[in-house]
Amino acid sequence: MDWLRLQKALSVEADRGFNDLMGSQYRFSEFLSLSLNQPPSELPQRDQQKLQELAAEFTTYSDLDFAQRQHLVAETRRFLYQMRQILEEQKSRAEEKLDSLNPFPASTPNSALSTQHSALSTQHSKLPRTVPLVESDRKATVTLDQAVTYLPGIGSKNSERLAKLGLYTVRDLLYYYPRDHIDYARQVNIRDLVPGETVTLVGTVKRCNCFNSPRNAKLAIFELLIQDHSGQMKLSRFYAGTRYRNRGWQEQQKRMYPAGAVVAASGLVKRDKYGVTLEDPQIEVIDHSKASIDSLKVGRVVPVYPLTEGVQADVVRKAVVAALPAVSQLQEPLPEGLRQKYGLVGLQEAIANLHFPPDSDSLDMARRRLVFDEFFYLQLGLLKRRMAQRQEQTRATLAPTGHLIDQFYQVLPFELTNAQQRVVNDILTDLQKPTPMNRLVQGDVGSGKTVVAVVAILAAIQAGYQAALMAPTEVLAEQHYRKLVNWFTLLHLPVDLLTGSTKTSKRKQIHSELATGELPLLVARMP
Repeated sequence: MDWLRLQKALSVEADRGFNDLMGSQYRFSEFLSLSLNQPPSELPQRDQQKLQELAAEFTTYSDLDFAQRQHLVAETRRFLYQMRQILEEQKSRAEEKLDSLNPFPASTPNSALSTQHSALSTQHSKLPRTVPLVESDRKATVTLDQAVTYLPGIGSKNSERLAKLGLYTVRDLLYYYPRDHIDYARQVNIRDLVPGETVTLVGTVKRCNCFNSPRNAKLAIFELLIQDHSGQMKLSRFYAGTRYRNRGWQEQQKRMYPAGAVVAASGLVKRDKYGVTLEDPQIEVIDHSKASIDSLKVGRVVPVYPLTEGVQADVVRKAVVAALPAVSQLQEPLPEGLRQKYGLVGLQEAIANLHFPPDSDSLDMARRRLVFDEFFYLQLGLLKRRMAQRQEQTRATLAPTGHLIDQFYQVLPFELTNAQQRVVNDILTDLQKPTPMNRLVQGDVGSGKTVVAVVAILAAIQAGYQAALMAPTEVLAEQHYRKLVNWFTLLHLPVDLLTGSTKTSKRKQIHSELATGELPLLVARMP
């Protein structure tokens, strides 16, 4: 089973909006159904059965709604990730077992060496083909479809945490955009602090203390007094949990920030009864006051990622940093001329700077590029669908004039305005064409949009068809119904109302009249 190809297909399908994409040979759902229907024999029987059940669900993928498709893709990604982990652990244990054997003891006759080696090779060939990366492979180039498990500093436990967020591969990490950013890039002096701003301070440690709270048995308090040339400030952090009351942990914290050490602290400036301080500050030791701050959360624009229970922000940031080298493998989809025309940065630069921008300007340019991509692909999708609709043929060709429309004009107590008549003519012209019509009528409240819709409805009825007027709420559906009843009664045409409040007996009557053609117009609330 080609795990990487399957995960890549699932990832692309999720990125493109669960539209059952067409590949070079198969549609997405066909590829998944065929691939999952042949599970590896090394898996337990129940897991093989689960893969076959997923394969069966993908045969009906085109009939599922958006939420059902999203759930199926997410469930499949999680299960494939677990199955791959199982097979890799089996492979790892088998290799360790082989390494522990000595296949060529000194007493083994030469004639038996080839036979024993052949048996070992046969045994080795039966193992799963997915081989976990060894330590030397961890230093190799990071690839887009590489599992997050093998990123430096991540490991199996953190990869399981990231899987809760749907992050299985390096590509997933790169496209896991932050929901917000905190700007700690601006460095200020202590005397220039303004409550409400996010800033970074650089100062020298005068005193560090860590102790148990006298009022809360499960709370430890960390205090750091720092000083720069403009003043001094006390920074405090609070740690809830019995393990933080351990004297060994508290002494370790004090040793990290000895007197005279230079630290950088970032956070939100706030004022309390003790003065100005930083709320929940991020603190790191640096070489000296003029040194550059090389940190993921201090002295820079810090990304804030969507999280879930059991997944810490530092784990996601660390994984994204490890995945960033693979950004150079992303292909630029937009031509150079288009990017120059709209002043857009490259895709690789945009994604890298969206995660960890060097400054606010770089972040703005990255956001602009990715927002442009989102709307650009949306427009392309709409144009593609419009072209496909224009190529379709419809058998319903409706005449622009007829006795019902003429009678409707006569019973109206007013004449249509020039704008209303122009829109009506455009609609009736479209209804004569062999391609389906999609038209948006826009106007202020009371501008006469309903009258325009009624003319289109009458064009369908006089051509022998039925029509439905849909409304987003029951109240609006009832308002349309009362207005249309007055007009259609004068034209001797029945019209009925269908909403969530309609009784079952009435519903059956409406469905029967629609099926027999006795009911030309239905006003209904949209489902």
